[in-house]
Amino acid sequence: MKEYQAYLFDMDGTLVNSEPLKGLALALACQDYGSKVDFNIYKDVMGESWSVVTIHFFKHAQISPKLPEFNKHFRAHYEELLSNQLELNKGALDYLRHVKSKGKKCAVVSSAATWMVNNILETLELGDLFDIVITQEHVIKHKPDPEAYNLALSKLALEPSQVLVFEDSAAGIEAGVGSGCDVVAFLHDFNGKNDLSKAVKVISSYGEMFVQPSHSLLGAIPVDQPFIHIQPIMMKSKSTRLYQVTGTKRKKP
Repeated sequence: MKEYQAYLFDMDGTLVNSEPLKGLALALACQDYGSKVDFNIYKDVMGESWSVVTIHFFKHAQISPKLPEFNKHFRAHYEELLSNQLELNKGALDYLRHVKSKGKKCAVVSSAATWMVNNILETLELGDLFDIVITQEHVIKHKPDPEAYNLALSKLALEPSQVLVFEDSAAGIEAGVGSGCDVVAFLHDFNGKNDLSKAVKVISSYGEMFVQPSHSLLGAIPVDQPFIHIQPIMMKSKSTRLYQVTGTKRKKP
């Protein structure tokens, strides 16, 4: 596959491990109203709009809180979880740095509220890696509508064929495909119920983007680049040292 000029990333679940944390924060907010629900029910609505998500939890919890009030409870729990348990998905930072080193554009395109996205970017110190950030407040229609990705294309002044999207939900993939872009899906423990079949590639680590197949998604790193990991393996004889490079071994001369 050709090299792209820009790489657009959904945030929750795609770049960071925040989807389980979001589900847990929703369950804890319901508990504040005296109702216990399994946070795993979030898997059924992951990637949907916030109204769909909250109605789903309210139904299971059998509560009818005012949304602004519930959101305050949710935010308190979510921010605490993010501060203690937030992590980038495997290989994400190396891949972002690699893409930027090639002079390409990067953007966040998320259906989450601006405060959620900014919290994650600040906590993980990722802001400098992205040229634009699009959130819930920037569009009227949310994923699976392609409006957010169309807006990103407009801001970057690029055609869909020049852009690769990374998503982790059926709604997000639908939005990316609807904008005309190729989409790579990120598979994790919380999105097993999502249809990822429209993606051109499914990964569970960004390290998979570094593998050199017959065709490349810009992720392939030539062997002579410093991103290739070379790990020495000491043998019993001090005069012999093996070097492991992407699965191959060779003796040091």
